[in-house]
Amino acid sequence: MNPGEFRPFLRTLALESGKVIAPYFADPTLSVDTKSDASPVTVADRNAEEFLRGEIRKAYPAHGIIGEEFGNEREGAEFVWVLDPIDGTKSFISGCPLFGTLIALLYQGKPVLGAIHQPVLGQLCLGDGVTTTLNDKPVRVRNTAELSAATLLYTERKMIGTHQNLAAFEKLEARCNLVRTWGDCYGYLLL
Repeated sequence: MNPGEFRPFLRTLALESGKVIAPYFADPTLSVDTKSDASPVTVADRNAEEFLRGEIRKAYPAHGIIGEEFGNEREGAEFVWVLDPIDGTKSFISGCPLFGTLIALLYQGKPVLGAIHQPVLGQLCLGDGVTTTLNDKPVRVRNTAELSAATLLYTERKMIGTHQNLAAFEKLEARCNLVRTWGDCYGYLLL
C-alpha cells in the first residue's frame, strides 16, 4: 500500500473544505450551538464535514469515515478517514486563526497520511510518517534536546488540571524556555 497515491486527494479535500469554512470566520452573525459534551459547534463545522464526507463517499465508497460531528461509517474498513473539520472551534468563534482542519487516513487501523489546513492563513501541512511539507516545502521538527531550549504549547490550562497531574505539569512548564497558550490546531501545525 502506497499512501502517496492518496496525497493529491487529501490535498484537494483540505483546500476545498477550507473554502467552505473561510466565509464563516470572524462573522459576527455566526450562531454557536453547544454539543452534548458542552463544546461549541457551528454551521461551518457541520458544512465542512458534510462536504468532506460527500467527497470521500464519491471517490472511495468502500472507505470508512470517523467524524467529529456526524459519527462513524464503516470504521472497520481497510481504509478509514478521520475528520475534524474545525479543530479549535473556540478560537474559530472568537475570530482567532488558531483553528484548522485535521484529516487523517488510516490503513488497517494505523495512520498513514495526514493533513492540517489553516484556510485563513493559507497553510497546508501534509505528512506520511516519513516526509512532511508545509505549502509544498519540506519541514522538520527543530533539533532541541533540552527542555530549557524547548517551547511548550497548550490550549487550556483548566484541561490540564482536569485530565492530568497539574503539579507535574507545572514542573515541566518551569523547565521550558517558552510557554505559550491558545494552541488549538495551530499548535499541531507548528509542531
